[in-house]
Amino acid sequence: QVRLVESGGGLVQPGGSLRLSCAASGSIFSIYALGWYRQAPGKQRDMVAVITSGGSTNYADSVKGRFTISRDNAKNTVYLQMNSLKPEDTAVYYCRHGTTPQSMGAISYWGQGTQVTVSS
Repeated sequence: QVRLVESGGGLVQPGGSLRLSCAASGSIFSIYALGWYRQAPGKQRDMVAVITSGGSTNYADSVKGRFTISRDNAKNTVYLQMNSLKPEDTAVYYCRHGTTPQSMGAISYWGQGTQVTVSS
């Protein structure tokens, strides 16, 4: 059973930075794609960033140049570095563990989410 635990969310002022972490257990972590998604109140859950087992990345247009996804296979952890945060980045951020090397696959696993609030 794959278990994901996110951390690092919180309240930050516009223009600030946060780093989210997602620690996985119960997984052969290094061979699967991983991702970060977010859901704002009243909106659908959207992809923020994805990283393949080989380290290729893909970002939503709204976060390109500001957010960076990375992975540390030795620690079974995926990160999301968020810089130049905007109020519209406010959402619950979820970690997602795929079941193929290049994509999430038909079956995937979700963390419980961590709240990010960008406000002055």
